[in-house]
Amino acid sequence: MQTSELLSKVRKIEIKTRHIVDEITGGAYHSVFKGRGLEFSEVREYIPGDDVRDIDWNVTARTGQPFIKKYTEERELNVILAVDISSSTLFGSAGYEDKHQQMIQCAALLALSAIRNNDKVGLFLFTDRTELLLAPRSGRIHTLRLIRELLACTGTGRKTDLRFALETLASFQKKKSVIFLISDFMDSPDYEKSLRLLARKHDLIAVRVRDEAEVALPLGIPGLTLEGMEDGRTLFFTGSSSAYARAAQEIAEKTEEICKKAAVDMIELRSGEDPVKALMNFFRKRHTGKRR
Repeated sequence: MQTSELLSKVRKIEIKTRHIVDEITGGAYHSVFKGRGLEFSEVREYIPGDDVRDIDWNVTARTGQPFIKKYTEERELNVILAVDISSSTLFGSAGYEDKHQQMIQCAALLALSAIRNNDKVGLFLFTDRTELLLAPRSGRIHTLRLIRELLACTGTGRKTDLRFALETLASFQKKKSVIFLISDFMDSPDYEKSLRLLARKHDLIAVRVRDEAEVALPLGIPGLTLEGMEDGRTLFFTGSSSAYARAAQEIAEKTEEICKKAAVDMIELRSGEDPVKALMNFFRKRHTGKRR
């Protein structure tokens, strides 16, 4: 893709999503993520009714009078977009954009929403290795560069390795952050422990993108040759559409179970679905205290 064409696409995304971002940041994103962190400000004398958990025992012991810690809201957050760009994300059934395009739209919306909320945004593109890592920064220019990289970057690796991605995030991102893990989750479930450990320190949200053909086959197909986009293996499937759907459901439920055990919320995106609707539903549930 030539530079001029790339810049034109970046600009189109910014213009197209401007009013959508205003809608998201106008309430949903802002109410869920604004001020989630607290930083120490000062101490003051204890007043009956204060939370005893805020007592500063060092100052209390030194003065002989109870003092509590005061905190101020930390307005600026770190938001990390961890996006899977393995070969399986390039799949798209007839009539739909491929999963990669869906992921780009979702990540761009989240990046622009975060910047509009005065947060810092970082980008981590991965396959079974690190493809790109941009440290969190604020500002429009940085965000447009981030979107440009989303559009232009192609993976040198073909496979998905979620455990590697999660461990990499844990090692480089020390400050508590909001992390969106955007993937089709087409990987073995050996990432469960890494997901749980990362979620303990950060607000980790899984965004699963699936194509309709990965959920169910059209009725009446007697046989189908399937080729793995990551490993190139072929399989001739002779089972029924219902058997295919059951197998797909089992895989989906395993991913959901892993996320639930780790207390990781999940956003589900399907082929052809407007990511705005899925994001707004998620923010609304978060705001009301509901979890998936």
